[in-house]
Amino acid sequence: MKADRTLDCYGLFCPMPIIKTGEMLKEMRKGEILEIIFTDEGIEKDMPAWCEMTGNEFLGIEKENGIIKVYVRKK
Repeated sequence: MKADRTLDCYGLFCPMPIIKTGEMLKEMRKGEILEIIFTDEGIEKDMPAWCEMTGNEFLGIEKENGIIKVYVRKK
């Protein structure tokens, strides 16, 4: 998936990735896609729930070699 911006949260644990995601999305324009890179598997449940609460669109997850990439569209 092509993202407009990438946020590196490698090695960070909850709640920091969610906080950093919110801060980055505030800087982005409506409709832009943010790719967030994680190692904390808890994000697989946390990010969809956070998107639902904030009204942003959860676009999906990719996993490869212990790296998790999550895609969110700013609404």
